[in-house]
Amino acid sequence: MSRQHIEIRQSFNAPVETIFNILTDHESFGNVIATKVRRVVDCPAENKNGVGSVRRVFPFPLPAFEETVVTFEPNLLMEYVVSKGSPIKNHTGRMEFSEEGGITRLCYFIDFDPRLPFTLLGPVLKSAIEKPIRKSLEKLSKRYAS
Repeated sequence: MSRQHIEIRQSFNAPVETIFNILTDHESFGNVIATKVRRVVDCPAENKNGVGSVRRVFPFPLPAFEETVVTFEPNLLMEYVVSKGSPIKNHTGRMEFSEEGGITRLCYFIDFDPRLPFTLLGPVLKSAIEKPIRKSLEKLSKRYAS
């Protein structure tokens, strides 16, 4: 019962490549969500934000934590796990991208468990994570409105 699930669906009037590059680049993702994000490990392959890359997120006033990319399929999918220093555990994120008629669709899923199960902490953390991301993605979508 303590497992939390977030599902955000957002459309963008822009090519999938544009939105994928914005949301999977660690620093530009930080700009979108108005949170300091710094890449601390580059992927050794072609794309520095790919599998094995690590970003440190500084969500004021909470302590910083790190996310590691575990799946990276250009213009289709990025998955990551929180790998260090989070107030939550078993945190996974999944961004699925698709495009139809020049419209990009993002399905963003986040799942996690609070460190203290069976408390009200789970729903509080869910809201604290979901609301600013949802609002930020809506704002980004408006930048590409025609």
